[in-house]
Amino acid sequence: MSQNIDTIIFDLDGTLLDTLTDLTNSVNYALREYGLPTHSEDEVRMMVGNGVAVLMERAIPDGRSFPEFENCLNAFREHYAIHKKDYTKPFPGIMEFLKTAAGKGLKLAVVSNKFDLAVKGLCKDFFDPYITTAIGESPQTARKPAPDTVFAAMKELHSLPESCVYVGDSDVDLTTAGNSGIPCISVTWGFRSRECLLAHGAKKIADAVEDIWDILEEL
Repeated sequence: MSQNIDTIIFDLDGTLLDTLTDLTNSVNYALREYGLPTHSEDEVRMMVGNGVAVLMERAIPDGRSFPEFENCLNAFREHYAIHKKDYTKPFPGIMEFLKTAAGKGLKLAVVSNKFDLAVKGLCKDFFDPYITTAIGESPQTARKPAPDTVFAAMKELHSLPESCVYVGDSDVDLTTAGNSGIPCISVTWGFRSRECLLAHGAKKIADAVEDIWDILEEL
């Protein structure tokens, strides 16, 4: 592995955790509560990545113009808070990767556009003790693709930008890494296709978790 890299900053949904079923169920619960049409998992897959408010804006036919938008968003939040672990699980190979990475002395963090409390809770439940820093969307920290959550993770871990690499599954992650001035490893097992990632400028792509090690050697 490159001697320069000592910190890996991960996206959460679609990168470390397969959260699609629980997200879809909570979206559809909120939509049904307000008499709105529901969506398939494949449809929701293309709506995620920019935080829950944007997710619901995309899911509701009239978006934020819907008179009950805030109430519908709150219905999603309340349902998801209870059901966020019904079907969610790490992608295959993730736990082994994190254990090995921590054993090598790498510092590991998560930055996500999911709300901060959920990010911290999921990381504690699934990834303790390997991931020590988890930062989500909050009023204090601008969400991705702004670099603020990445910079907050660097500060918490006492890591320099030149020693960091970002791992994510979406176009938002590519832009976030670029805005943060660090290289990005894009993964194809999440919410966006290889074609989408390439179209948004992906240079390093992992099709399996083990591929990340090979890419780290190249950095």
